Amino acid sequence: ALFESCRKGSPADVRDAALMGVLYGAGLRRAEVVALGVSDYDPETGALIVRGKGNKERIAYIDDGAAEAMGMWISVRGEEPGPLFCPVTQTGQVVIRSMTDQAVYAILQTRAAKAKVKSFSPHDLRRSCVSDLLDAGVDISVVQQFVGHANVTTTARYDRRGEHAKKRAAKSLHIPFVVDP
Repeated sequence: ALFESCRKGSPADVRDAALMGVLYGAGLRRAEVVALGVSDYDPETGALIVRGKGNKERIAYIDDGAAEAMGMWISVRGEEPGPLFCPVTQTGQVVIRSMTDQAVYAILQTRAAKAKVKSFSPHDLRRSCVSDLLDAGVDISVVQQFVGHANVTTTARYDRRGEHAKKRAAKSLHIPFVVDP
């Protein structure tokens, strides 16, 4: 529903689709997404150079719809050096300057209202990224590196899969017990 609210194709719609795509698709924090510059994104590989907590640098990747949305945003934004995500005026003019992490929060609150989605925070996209990667069978240590957690226990706290994941894990084991007749 959130992405559906961006389908009209205005410059703000295109930016917001790319913004949400990066927040979810790369599992970024608000502060990380607003710190991205155009030069931090490689459209060929989908790589993003992310500066996380403690000014640690990592590479995250976007693919699929997130990369497509980013391509559309770059074509609207232009390749002029500067911040990757920028404000868009009410008349659709892209202003090449940094956004604040609070602006990202406000954008997502507006999108949630338009999509009639219960209010949520940008960090919910990050949590969903972690849970969905784990649910897809990605190793927790890879997920930890992907989202830039210093400790794997932090990554585990983001896991919202619940009991169904444990039940599915139990079904994946084979116990070679056979009763002799």
